[in-house]
Amino acid sequence: MSTPIPRPPGVPLLGNVFDVDSNNTWWSLKKLAEKYGEIFEIKVLGHHIVFVASAALAQELCDEKRFHKAVTGPIVEIRYSVNSSLFTAYHHEECWGIAHRIIAPKLSQESVAELFDHFVTTTEELVAKWTSVDPDTPIQPLRDLNRLSFEATVLSLYGMKVNNINGPEHPVIQAMEDATSEAMKRPTRPKLLNWLVYGRKFKKATKVMRDFAAEVVKHRREHPCDRHDLLWALMNGKDPETGKGLTDNEIIDEIVTMPIGSSTAPCAIAACIYYLIHNPAVVAKAREEIDTVLSDEPFQHDHLPQLHYIMGVVRETLRLSCAAPGFNIEPIPKEGDKSPVLLAGGKYSVPHNQTMIIVLAGVNRDPAVFEDPEAFKPERMMCESFAAMPEGVKKFFGNGMRECIGKNWAWDWLMVVTTLLIRSFDFEAADKNYEFMQDGWFNIRPIDFYIRVKPRQKEVDLKN
Repeated sequence: MSTPIPRPPGVPLLGNVFDVDSNNTWWSLKKLAEKYGEIFEIKVLGHHIVFVASAALAQELCDEKRFHKAVTGPIVEIRYSVNSSLFTAYHHEECWGIAHRIIAPKLSQESVAELFDHFVTTTEELVAKWTSVDPDTPIQPLRDLNRLSFEATVLSLYGMKVNNINGPEHPVIQAMEDATSEAMKRPTRPKLLNWLVYGRKFKKATKVMRDFAAEVVKHRREHPCDRHDLLWALMNGKDPETGKGLTDNEIIDEIVTMPIGSSTAPCAIAACIYYLIHNPAVVAKAREEIDTVLSDEPFQHDHLPQLHYIMGVVRETLRLSCAAPGFNIEPIPKEGDKSPVLLAGGKYSVPHNQTMIIVLAGVNRDPAVFEDPEAFKPERMMCESFAAMPEGVKKFFGNGMRECIGKNWAWDWLMVVTTLLIRSFDFEAADKNYEFMQDGWFNIRPIDFYIRVKPRQKEVDLKN
């Protein structure tokens, strides 16, 4: 007989609606994972949702012979903005395969390596900006990192310079936040309330994003070039299996989707800065490696595989920050079979069509895998140590066929930005008593985190 899955007590009719803060869903789930352990469930507006927060169960749910991505809840809601794009398409929609086969070659490791200079030059713009900041003036790093990410995304994938690192923040950045936050909240509200009260905000944000995407296409058509980048593939590529290309609307869908996907990366860097401030020995060791590998040479893509400790810093940041906080899973339907699905060798039982959400804040702190799980220890995420870890704790970018198609882009961008910021700056918290908390929607970020930056004092490093 299976073990009952724990659930918070809840209240009549409304269930567990008060156990999850709709303004900070993922932090609520982190707290519930800490309380209830490897698996728990909630009931909201009559719907049961199961959450998994251990490495072993996460690894089991990532078995693509038994489970696949669940396109439900907020993912369904964001279809209003991006329709059946790569992130939101249902499994039966032909357009997913067509788009994936057209886009994937442009985001392979080899293709992303060709974008390296864009990552460096845009990050150097941010370095120059922060170098000019008064060291006594607090800044909120995420604001500039969001700008950097958007600048790098649009330049590297679409060949356009939007000049928002030093200029005004691009309106798409706020529109992405408005659209994704609304998509997260809508499943917890009555449909009538969504339509009457909150629909205008969703429509406005969607229009801003899609108008920008249309402008990207217009700009390329009016300024043709020999760049065979992702935008070129979206506009001209043909699926090798069906011979079909993307429609005009589908091109817009994917142009909008890419910045939403890459918006997790600046959240990770902001969290990384927090961890570095509280771990000066990590900074010293990282700088020793950076100075040895890069020396006085220009930063090249060939340097990345040599930065083993920086890889550990990035992975440990992804582990603890969970900037992409989780993903939805459901059992693969079996025709005529509605028997319960067994987990953990029969310990738990869920309905045949049960949506389950992997909460990476729990999985990535599983004490069965990580000694001292709250500590920031890049060494454990390096080389052989990382390779020996269970696959369940390596799902920073999702899983299998539906994992993030931009993971190679994100990895190289994170490596570049982390390296250049550690090499260039000394950071300190503006508030010495700041307590780390996160909120967010399709990404999660530090709340009200302010820092002071000053150019790195190399002579101090030598004395230490």
